[in-house]
Amino acid sequence: MKLITMFLLLGILPGTINWETDFNKAKKTAKEKNELILLNFSGSDWCGPCIVMHRDYFQNPSFTELADKNLILVNADFPRKKKNIGTPEQVKQNEELAEIYNKEGSFPLTLLLDSEGKVLKTWHGKPENAAEQWTAEIKALCDNRK
Repeated sequence: MKLITMFLLLGILPGTINWETDFNKAKKTAKEKNELILLNFSGSDWCGPCIVMHRDYFQNPSFTELADKNLILVNADFPRKKKNIGTPEQVKQNEELAEIYNKEGSFPLTLLLDSEGKVLKTWHGKPENAAEQWTAEIKALCDNRK
């Protein structure tokens, strides 16, 4: 029991993924590790497809395994409930990211980027295929770069 508690506190249980909130840091890390960036625009407390995507796709074991080894994850969240809104700096950064990558305000919108921020692939809405197939598509894109 103590071991489980320790893992929970450290956030390193299998299937746990870390979302970067600083896009510039994500680009730097992606460059250092030769990894791609997966940028997700989400409305975490109001967008039904966004909630499904986080639950069924981003928490899927096949995705978490791939992300751990190949991706830097960035979530640009646009919640509506006051209690869920980030710091003013976070809100500003998310708005700046939307100006560059999501001018139409689509939710969810997921992009695969290189370490310079160049768009390699875009997914509008929740993927039509199952999480495992969607993850395989991302893996193929990652593998093609190596």
